[in-house]
Amino acid sequence: MSRILIVEDEQSIAELERDYLEISGYVVDIETSGERGLERALSIDYDLVILDLMLPIMDGFEICRRIRSVKDIPIVMVSAKKEDIDKIRGLGLGADDYMIKPFSPSELVARVKAHLARYERLMGRRESKNDEVRIRGLMIDKTARRVFVNEREVMFTTKEFDLLTHLAMNPNRVYSKEQLFDLLWGMDAMGEIATVTVHIRKLREKVEQDPSNPQYIETIWGAGYRFRI
Repeated sequence: MSRILIVEDEQSIAELERDYLEISGYVVDIETSGERGLERALSIDYDLVILDLMLPIMDGFEICRRIRSVKDIPIVMVSAKKEDIDKIRGLGLGADDYMIKPFSPSELVARVKAHLARYERLMGRRESKNDEVRIRGLMIDKTARRVFVNEREVMFTTKEFDLLTHLAMNPNRVYSKEQLFDLLWGMDAMGEIATVTVHIRKLREKVEQDPSNPQYIETIWGAGYRFRI
């Protein structure tokens, strides 16, 4: 299932685009801040980015340029600006398409499908690439069950790997100890919920630069844990 990032400061427009894309079977994230959108685009393996041109602080041109410098995923730029010079500049920076607002959400979905299909044909990645999760300096190879921290391989037990992978694939979601125990060990498993705390500590020792000040796996006091991106 392809994952798409929408960077759009008009919430209503972003939500409409998301609704149409989700109906078509895509997983969609929204960011209304240009800086935050760039951070997510660079740290998460999205299949396509829908990028508004007119964003506060950091505009779509700069975001497009910085994404394209490290990733070759399709970028669909959208804008109310109709001038040819803006379209030429956007395409010149590496955008794959330029849509002028207002446009039909159905047309957006059609273009997204076309760009994803073309990209997959060119790269053949669905067949050849391992299933990976990349977040900042952390890389989890789900296919080979290997983990790399800043390009250095780190060894994990089966449960440690499963716990890290689950949290990393569901970023910014808070899980209680009870939820994690049920998900990873099963409701009928013999053991103590305290084992979750032990495994979280071990994960931090292996992936965090400073386990006492975690940058990946945060404790939300009174609620549980979340993987921060």
